[in-house]
Amino acid sequence: MQPKSWPAEWMRAALGLCVLRTLAPGPTYGYAIASALESAGFGVIKGGTLYPLLTRFEAAGWIAAEWRPGAGGPGRKYFALTDSGQYELSDQSGQWKLFATTVHDHLQKGPAA
Repeated sequence: MQPKSWPAEWMRAALGLCVLRTLAPGPTYGYAIASALESAGFGVIKGGTLYPLLTRFEAAGWIAAEWRPGAGGPGRKYFALTDSGQYELSDQSGQWKLFATTVHDHLQKGPAA
């Protein structure tokens, strides 16, 4: 069965928040973030989409990055939420819930008269 392909506009709106959520359990690297999102049903997230987002989050102070040596292979850049990133995740999650509820409630209304 083919995974669901979400509209690009929806993915642009939700991806940043979902990346922050993926980092909440602890430090991880880019490929693992993309894999976790794919496993969660978001489809394939390309590096050309993910890494610029991670760079913006690092510049904003929401994540910190560090290189770790690889076990028998090349090193990997690991990303972790900072305290500011934890706050941003919490704040954006609350805002998203309100927004999603507003959209849901609007869609449940009957046709306009």
